[in-house]
Amino acid sequence: MRLLSLACALALGLSSVAAPAAPPAPATTVAGSEAIVSKTLANGLEIIVWPDHDIPNANYYTFYKVGSRNEYPGITGLAHYFEHMMFNGTTTRAPGEFDRQMEAAGGSNNASTSNDLTIYTDWFPSSALETIFDLEGDRMANLAFDPKVVESERGVVYSERRSSVDNDNFGTLMEQMQATAFTAHPYQFPTIGWPSDIEGWKLEDLKKFFRTYYAPNNAVLVVAGDVEPAQVFALADKYLATLPKQPTPTPVTTVEPEQQGERRIVVERANAQSPIVAYAFHSGIGAGSTDFPALELLATILSQGQSSRLHQRLVEKEQAAVQAGAFAEGDFDPGLLWVYPPGGDTAKVEMLLDEELAKLARDGVTAAELDKARNLKASAFWRGMATINGKARALGTYEVFNGDHRKLFDAPAAYDAVTSADVQALANKILRVQNRTTGLLKPVAAKEAAK
Repeated sequence: MRLLSLACALALGLSSVAAPAAPPAPATTVAGSEAIVSKTLANGLEIIVWPDHDIPNANYYTFYKVGSRNEYPGITGLAHYFEHMMFNGTTTRAPGEFDRQMEAAGGSNNASTSNDLTIYTDWFPSSALETIFDLEGDRMANLAFDPKVVESERGVVYSERRSSVDNDNFGTLMEQMQATAFTAHPYQFPTIGWPSDIEGWKLEDLKKFFRTYYAPNNAVLVVAGDVEPAQVFALADKYLATLPKQPTPTPVTTVEPEQQGERRIVVERANAQSPIVAYAFHSGIGAGSTDFPALELLATILSQGQSSRLHQRLVEKEQAAVQAGAFAEGDFDPGLLWVYPPGGDTAKVEMLLDEELAKLARDGVTAAELDKARNLKASAFWRGMATINGKARALGTYEVFNGDHRKLFDAPAAYDAVTSADVQALANKILRVQNRTTGLLKPVAAKEAAK
């Protein structure tokens, strides 16, 4: 899988100027000394430009609003498959030519797929801006479906599934827990796809999926770095404006019903090195919710750093686990809050986890803990925005999840507004046995697993 980690965002003081109504024209937001300018083309493509002239480089991010959330049985894994296919030739360029031309211009690229998005990223000297527009416009318009390449990439994806899920203990456990935690919503599907679906995708499935989701009206383009907005918009008009708009994809309307009791699964793995316990709680909160900052702070208080709740209790004091982690999924629709301390006596780990989570819900968090969590989020925020890559990632993330990239600049105030009472109320709502899926990975002998 071509890499991508979730990026942090940061806030600077700004004022905004409303965009003219029609025809579509650039809208300007002032951030620091630079103006962020946005525009929507007639074909629906949203473009955001953040000039930053500190170094002669730029980033080009394309956020396609498609992930496993948009799949169904029979075609699971297709969004991730296109993460690979989009680098494998068009009707005008041979497989591998995309990378060769970009690298010859001094650039590099990557991509990732999640529940909600497929994101393509280019890093390059700003002198190569037109080359990047040419390459990106070509693969959005003219992706090739050569049967030999299709089969080759099918094999690559299956190999990736074996390494990241089938032969990875925690990957297997998380996949099974995700499929158990969600009974109605498509978040139950693994991003990489179920094995039989990977084997069974038909060429027409691929073409239909591409036409539907890899269209300009289903994408957000962000360019940050040593560029001028007028220059970016002129190249967009040349290479992207002529691409046809497609019918709006069918919206995902399924709402996961409230969980009515604990769900438990046991995964037995031959010769696994150690057992694993993991909890997955329904958060009830999407990334665009005003409650999401409180959820992030709750996860930070639980697990980030050696002074965190779970590390202190399970690793330092009780020595019941080798590490303890927690993270909140930030998705279009409500996702999961994961808690996972691998290793050790699973019964003891569960008991300690239950005690610590119940204590947090009962007694709340201290002012010092909340301040530390805010500081950690703020420092990550600033580190992310210190680079043009972080700026581009953050703008696109806020545009797709919050509906407006300008909300990025409200983020620090949103963290500051969270109170200890907010975190405790959220813990009481979420950290309930009836609201969780418990997963146990159990090492067994090879001959026992074969029975």
